[in-house]
Amino acid sequence: MELLLPFVLLVFASFFQGSFGLGMKYMSPLSWEAWWFIHVTIAMILFPLLWAIIVVPNLFEIILSSPIESIQMAMLYGFLWGIGGIMFGVSVPYIGLSLTMGIVMGLAGSVGSLIPFFQGSNSTNDPVFTYVLVGLLISLIGVAFTAKAGIDRDKLQNSTESKNKSNITKGILIAIVCGVLSALLNVGFSNAAPIAKTAENFGVITRNSSLVAWVVVLWGAFLMNALYCVYLLFKNNTWRSFREVNSFKAYRWSVIAGLCWFAALGVYGQGAALLGDIGPIIGWPILLGLSLIISNYWAYRAGEWRNAKKPFNLLLVGLVILIFSATVLGFGSTV
Repeated sequence: MELLLPFVLLVFASFFQGSFGLGMKYMSPLSWEAWWFIHVTIAMILFPLLWAIIVVPNLFEIILSSPIESIQMAMLYGFLWGIGGIMFGVSVPYIGLSLTMGIVMGLAGSVGSLIPFFQGSNSTNDPVFTYVLVGLLISLIGVAFTAKAGIDRDKLQNSTESKNKSNITKGILIAIVCGVLSALLNVGFSNAAPIAKTAENFGVITRNSSLVAWVVVLWGAFLMNALYCVYLLFKNNTWRSFREVNSFKAYRWSVIAGLCWFAALGVYGQGAALLGDIGPIIGWPILLGLSLIISNYWAYRAGEWRNAKKPFNLLLVGLVILIFSATVLGFGSTV
């Protein structure tokens, strides 16, 4: 039961992670920057603080008692992740959502797992080292299959469109940088471990101590996202977008997407905390791999794979490989 609960939490986290993007289909009539500002305020500030305050009443006392170096590094990694999130949106117009998702998920999953792993002492001598490397390699193969399926589908559905080769190269380079920076959210969470440890010293249970770490990491993430949104609001003169008529649906989905986004991280953090030091190493790629399955399920339900039978079959192969990868990483927690 002790080993089962963390993985059940990771599955739930993957569901939220794979589902939050549904809200992005309902931005209109708000501008992107207006919708995104509401979204990140809910996802990175209000919901994390509310959840943490409920289960950790002395939240701010714990943070003030934590090592200042850990607070600074956690916020820095969160801030850098925010740059990656913005670059994701820049890459999509160049190479499409499917290829961008494949590259970003693959790199974010592997880099976000390997950096915390090698930050540990004698990591290569750890018995779990083989499981981590094999699991991540299998995960990258699975992501490659899903990305190829997405590319083939896009070719079928957009056969009349042609993309400039230089734009494709530019888009892939942006997506690669985005994938590396996106991994830093988990690196920040891993480096915030001393903050979670301080919470435990205050009597907070292990599962909830992770919420304190997320609060600090997401302060940095919110700062980057908020600054960029405010910049666009001034640049595009879209402050009036907040007052658009018939925008209730857009507001509602912005809030729902924000709740799902942090629900994914919050539940993931609880599962990773219960797995111990190895949690962020094996939990992160499991989260991203399974969430890719969930997001493709919603895409299928929305008809995005209609009239694309062969690419869809290739997608199924990729998803099976991702499930196998999650199984290998799961076994790594038992050694």
